[in-house]
Amino acid sequence: MKIRYLIVAVIILSFLSLFVGVSHITPMGLLDFKSEETEIFLISRLPRLVAILLAGAGMSIAGLIMQQLSRNKFVSPTTAGTLDATRLGILVSMLFFTNASTIEKMVVAFVFALAGTLLFMQILDRIKFKDAIFIPLVGLMFGNILSSITTFFAYKANIIQNMSAWLQGDFSMIMKGRYELLYISIPVLIVTYLYANRFTVAGMGEDFSKNLGLAYRRIVNIGLILVALITTTVVLTVGMIPFLGLIIPNIVSIFKGDHLQKTLPHTALLGAIFLLICDILGRVLIYPYEISISLMVGVIGSGIFLYLLFRRKAYA
Repeated sequence: MKIRYLIVAVIILSFLSLFVGVSHITPMGLLDFKSEETEIFLISRLPRLVAILLAGAGMSIAGLIMQQLSRNKFVSPTTAGTLDATRLGILVSMLFFTNASTIEKMVVAFVFALAGTLLFMQILDRIKFKDAIFIPLVGLMFGNILSSITTFFAYKANIIQNMSAWLQGDFSMIMKGRYELLYISIPVLIVTYLYANRFTVAGMGEDFSKNLGLAYRRIVNIGLILVALITTTVVLTVGMIPFLGLIIPNIVSIFKGDHLQKTLPHTALLGAIFLLICDILGRVLIYPYEISISLMVGVIGSGIFLYLLFRRKAYA
């Protein structure tokens, strides 16, 4: 898996993404800076592309960090309750902070995402039977409990339709002025790269890390804060995107191993590529209508997840 091939794939798919859609746009049409094509390109297509790239890279890196720190290849924001905790935080902000700005909603959602992830990690520490497949099942049950609580109070407050918008990931509504929150992913990715070696050591266990002089708990907390930040910004901007942080790090690790600093660029690029492919397919399969990104990623991602499970069993 050469990084230059991934870069070329990102460029090609990005070009396709810019010119696929209901509104017909051509490269020649963009030469007229005052045309409707140029306006749609700048207001809709370009922001959508940037959002896809940042969300794909961000969620994949979030999954990579969680798998490294939990020492389990099947842990991710999807299977650890992080996405569901974020959604619960959004519900709380809608109920108690009705006039809150997007940033204020993000702070509330971030607190819940971080708390949910920390709680899952505490559950992980207390489980004696740590089978690789058993752990994500616990995370899924934990996430379903949070999701049920969210749905109950959303029904009670008569805002279930508003909450459904956060459940379905969708790039069709991404426009200029509505995606910039995702730029938070860029400094998060930089910090992740700077702490990559520490996360790798922390992934070898608490006792081993402390013997090497690493502040284990501090590094784990930093990693979980980065995961919660990425998850919150993606859910607030796009909605829930399942399985992305689960399958991409696993695919990369098959070819590149588990050293986080070496696999980080490949994971970010492959996450962006996978999300671009799913988004383009969602736009062309029932053209001129569009399939939501959460459905496309859910269907394709669940198939890949099952393959990874069977592959693990075959090579156990």
